[in-house]
Amino acid sequence: MIAEVTQTEQGYMATFDRKLTHGPEQVWRMLTDNQKIHQWFSGLQLEKPGEGGYLSFDTGHGNYKELAITDFEEKKRLGFEWGQDHVLFELIPEGEETRLKLVEKILVFTDHTPKDVAGWHVCLDVLEALLDKKGIERTLEWEHWFPEYKRLFENMHTSFE
Repeated sequence: MIAEVTQTEQGYMATFDRKLTHGPEQVWRMLTDNQKIHQWFSGLQLEKPGEGGYLSFDTGHGNYKELAITDFEEKKRLGFEWGQDHVLFELIPEGEETRLKLVEKILVFTDHTPKDVAGWHVCLDVLEALLDKKGIERTLEWEHWFPEYKRLFENMHTSFE
């Protein structure tokens, strides 16, 4: 399911809402266990969990960015800086299942914005497939979703100029 993208006074907000057939503990491990993180987002790593902690992001060629953790509640919320933007994962238990919400607050629209949002979409697809023990072709998913998000953001950006 495509993210809901809205314009706000501060920029844009992309909200993904996924219902996973796994409990919060399993989903939380996917977000905080580096071996599991690397399976769905190879350049991201949790370095120091908790308030005041940080993640690192491999931008390539041995360059890493520190992403400050801004919101951390065990098995419930993980929020962090994403460049100028902000990403928040929220886990909401629903019986034996978990609703996983990812919200990216985007301050400035750039040519890279649709790539980032499409990337989060694919990451969530891969995370869900891993939990479900299914295969997924990341490149095919990217080739499908990136043009969708590019069109969506171009239409939104053009209509507000």
